[in-house]
Amino acid sequence: MKTSNQNQFPYTMKSRYTSLLIASALTSVVLIGCGEEDKATKLAGLKKQQSELTKQITELEKELAGTTKTEVKTKEVAALVVKTQPFDHYVKTQGLVEAEDNIMVSAKGMGVITQVFVKEGEAVTKGQTLAQIDNSLIARNVEGMKAQLELAVSVYERQKNLWDKKIGTEVQFLQAKTNKESLEKQLAAVQEQLDQTRIKSPINGVIDQVNVKVGENISPGMPAARVINNSNLKIVANVSEAYITQVKKGDKVKITIPDLKKEVQAKVSFAGRNIDPLSRTFVLEAELPSSAEFRPNMTALIKIVYASYPSVIAVPVNTVQNIKGEKVVFVAEASGDQTVARRKVVTVDGVFDGLAQVQGLAAGERVITAGFQGLTEGQYLKVQ
Repeated sequence: MKTSNQNQFPYTMKSRYTSLLIASALTSVVLIGCGEEDKATKLAGLKKQQSELTKQITELEKELAGTTKTEVKTKEVAALVVKTQPFDHYVKTQGLVEAEDNIMVSAKGMGVITQVFVKEGEAVTKGQTLAQIDNSLIARNVEGMKAQLELAVSVYERQKNLWDKKIGTEVQFLQAKTNKESLEKQLAAVQEQLDQTRIKSPINGVIDQVNVKVGENISPGMPAARVINNSNLKIVANVSEAYITQVKKGDKVKITIPDLKKEVQAKVSFAGRNIDPLSRTFVLEAELPSSAEFRPNMTALIKIVYASYPSVIAVPVNTVQNIKGEKVVFVAEASGDQTVARRKVVTVDGVFDGLAQVQGLAAGERVITAGFQGLTEGQYLKVQ
């Protein structure tokens, strides 16, 4: 009996061990099978999510592609199509109307004014007497001198006839001749004094001012009247020394007379070469066309054109920007079915009347005149 139990024990234990191994293996197989099923399910779920996300991304990209250019980056601007045009370089200054013949007539003699023959605004001719100084004393001297000269001439002629016949002495003849010539010179001097008692106009013109009255005393050099000839007027102005090498005789001048609201064209008739040490300017003159409206000392605004260009590109000066040391203008250019900003580097040759003469642009280009602030190269535009 003992033997039987001992023999059965190993068998039983082996069977149990084998059963445990089999059970363990089956459990592992079951667990592995379950794990694989979970991963597959998870993978399928992730792929589904990926598909949905990809679909959403594609839809968003399409929406962005359709809205970015027109709504996000497009900027409204105004543009001007540039074309070639004439362009003047000039300098502005202020001057005065002056009469070439604007003369203050002064007395040459002295005495009391006995007559005034003219009034202000009256036309006079050269040599016409404007006023008379008392000449009674000088006139009497002239008459006495004439009588003395007549006697001297008579004596001289008799002595000459005698001397021609070799009668008398040479001394007598020479004395008579010298006396006659001396009296002639004295009479001429007195007659000149008499003539100086008449105050005369030295030019043709108009009496602008009368400074004397009957009964007043006058001395040599005192002003008696002003005579102006308005048919010979000019503009006189002072121009900055910066333009002394540019402004020259013959340059075109645009003259505006504010008081008359009138503009006339003229040419530079004189451009001084001397620079005033105090004002640092030089004198410029331009002849005015004859007009009864112009008056001496009227203020004139002057534009002296020292260079003219028949065909250049000019743009509003505010469209030229300084960017990193360069002069830049933005233009609108077509790019496919869109309009984009293009940056153009230009050279400015002059700025006048709010326009800048530039190089670097071509006729027909559209210069952006409003909304150019903050533009970038290639930015999409909507041109108004």
